[in-house]
Amino acid sequence: MYKTTEIASSEIASDNPIHQRLLFPYIEAAGLVSGNLLEIGCGTGRGVAVLAPSVQHYTGVDKNEPLMNKLSQQYPAFQFIDMFLPPLKNLPDNHFDYIVTFQVIEHIEDDDFFIREAYRVLKPGGKLILTTVNRKYSLSVNPWHVREYSATELKNLILKYFPTIDTKGIHGNEKVWSYYEQNKKSVQKITRFDIFDLQHRLPRRWLQVPYDIANRLSRNLIQKSDNTLVSDITYKDYFLNNDAENCFDFFYVATK
Repeated sequence: MYKTTEIASSEIASDNPIHQRLLFPYIEAAGLVSGNLLEIGCGTGRGVAVLAPSVQHYTGVDKNEPLMNKLSQQYPAFQFIDMFLPPLKNLPDNHFDYIVTFQVIEHIEDDDFFIREAYRVLKPGGKLILTTVNRKYSLSVNPWHVREYSATELKNLILKYFPTIDTKGIHGNEKVWSYYEQNKKSVQKITRFDIFDLQHRLPRRWLQVPYDIANRLSRNLIQKSDNTLVSDITYKDYFLNNDAENCFDFFYVATK
């Protein structure tokens, strides 16, 4: 299941800080959502059990049929749909009270269509809760991402369709920043060999395997040098505030 470091595992020790960072928005969203919920890009189901107690019905979509089948067996009361998106095929207009989509839009070729489809399937007054990485704090080119955003770029994209948006950022405490700085040093040790700046020149697909190898190496090196830091970080070490410019990830809530 975890063939790429792009899917942080709760089972791999060196992935823990990233897993906790990805878990945090689900904890926050659980206090916001209700009614009929759609998760776009539900992945391994990291947040299903977190969100389920807050909603009447959960629908998850992702482009992975075996994984959707597995989640359907694990959560038989909910609906999981294998879907390459956008569009949100066969999902009706004005149907969902909430949409959550975490760390997905950066993988979508047509991000405009993606936002437009989210707007279409939400009920009037429904809310889209979206996270994605802040380009400002990316340590290298991620070849799994079609693009990354600044705070303003993402806000302007969403405002093309949604009339209102609340822009917040996901931040971390001193433990999280210590991990970030160690990761930064580790990445710099690896990227210093990229003397021809190939990460900005080669097609993304060519870089995905080398990126995964380097990323796994970096995470393992940090764990070996400071296992306590890696293992001690929890979702409680992350927090939201109104500074969307200087965060690790954006946490935007748009209302239809």
